[in-house]
Amino acid sequence: MRYGDTTAVDGLSLTVEPGTVTAVLGPNGAGKTTTIETCEGYRSPQEGKVRVLGLDPVRDATRLRPRVGVMLQSGGAWSASYPHEMLRYVSRLYADPLDVDALIERLGLGTVGRTPYRRLSGGQQQRLALATALVGRPELVFLDEPTAGLDPQARRATWELVDELRASGVTVVLSTHFMDEAERLADWVHVLDHGRLIASGTPKSLTSEGAENTLRLSGPPGIDVSGLLTALPAGFQVVEQAPGAYLVSGTIDPPLLQSVTTWFAGQDILLDGIAVRRRTLEDVFLDLTGRELRS
Repeated sequence: MRYGDTTAVDGLSLTVEPGTVTAVLGPNGAGKTTTIETCEGYRSPQEGKVRVLGLDPVRDATRLRPRVGVMLQSGGAWSASYPHEMLRYVSRLYADPLDVDALIERLGLGTVGRTPYRRLSGGQQQRLALATALVGRPELVFLDEPTAGLDPQARRATWELVDELRASGVTVVLSTHFMDEAERLADWVHVLDHGRLIASGTPKSLTSEGAENTLRLSGPPGIDVSGLLTALPAGFQVVEQAPGAYLVSGTIDPPLLQSVTTWFAGQDILLDGIAVRRRTLEDVFLDLTGRELRS
């Protein structure tokens, strides 16, 4: 897909497996929105082929619409519409919609039924957009930044709803800038940059490659780290990085934690803090796409 001299999507090839939550990640301008809008049928690819549930999203749009839910980042609602009326109208377009009242209650929209859409808060607009994407019981749902602007309670409720969708067999394609959200929800992650697929895998596989796997301890300065080292299996390193700040490097697992705490208990030393440091999806994302801001 090109816009003038700009190639937004450049020979991209990826697959989403049924019944999974797949996160599509990338910095601004990476081609995420163009890719997802092409899969939703809003754009026709200039080259290549797209199939959604085995169908062409443009040519077979009439057959696909009853099976696919779309949450637009811009909301897609008429500014003067009332949330409850809009949701009930959308529900009547489907043969077997969800219970509208239950969905309204679940997403915390019960008190805004007579508030025009334009007067809703950003978070309320987001929740209404999510409701309209789900009310038709879709087999596949595209969620574009589903928790942008939501407070922690609403964000957590949205996560629980996505978990329930997966458990019921619904396929979810999720675009988000929140790396913790992708790591928490996704079965599979595709990372895009400059219109190309640059990494793909489960959150665990992506974060385990080259991961920093360390145990950080804080306590009294000058602890005998050589003594601690003798209590640990072969292959570990222990250093005092700064007075009272200790670093244990190796494969950190429950038996290792038990060995460390048992040794300190035997020395009658009370630690001030203990923390396991593992590579996160955000670390992977920044390593792959760079750490500088983009316009």
